[in-house]
This record gives sequence, C-alpha cells and structure tokens, in this order.
Amino acid sequence: MGRLISLIFIAALAYGGLYVYYGHVVKQAIDEQLDARGLTALEVQRIEYDPLAPLSPQATIRAEVSYRGADATVTIRLHGHPVFSDEVRMELDGLQNLRLRFGVGG
Repeated sequence: MGRLISLIFIAALAYGGLYVYYGHVVKQAIDEQLDARGLTALEVQRIEYDPLAPLSPQATIRAEVSYRGADATVTIRLHGHPVFSDEVRMELDGLQNLRLRFGVGG
C-alpha cells in the first residue's frame, strides 16, 4: 500500500511539473508569435488551458493580452505539443472579450 501511495505521489508531482512547464512554454510561444508579427507592444498577462492539455497534441488556450489601456482575451488553437513536438502550429480562434481601462482624473 505504501508503494502505491508513493507511486501516486511521484506521478502527481511529475504531472504538476509538466503542467507548469507546459504553461511556461506556451506563453513563450505566444510571445514569439506576437513578436514575429510585429505586435511587440502586446503583452501576454496570463494564459489558461484545460487540466489535460499537457497530455494532448491539440489544445485550446485562452490568453489574456494587454495593450496600453485595453485588455483582451483571445482563444488560440494549438496543434502539436509545445514540449514534445518540433513543430507547433497556432491558430487564432477568436476574440472573447475586450476591456478598456480609463484613467480617473480630475
């Protein structure tokens, strides 16, 4: 029983590391794609993906980007695994929402 618990703990620890590293690699890939298209002023604030995304070669990523006073959430389809594959293709699926921030002053 103790070995089973140890095995489960090691597997959970390994998957947690893969999950965090996957997010880091995906964020870097999105940044690189934005830079390659001349959109260096856009900044990726955070990304969201399904818990099982690191196990699949296809995933849907939601990225929150900001540009000066505007924030937007975009959906990106990822084809290929960014950690284990040499070739990864990203497709912009759509703009989910757009938020404008206005400074309060007087």
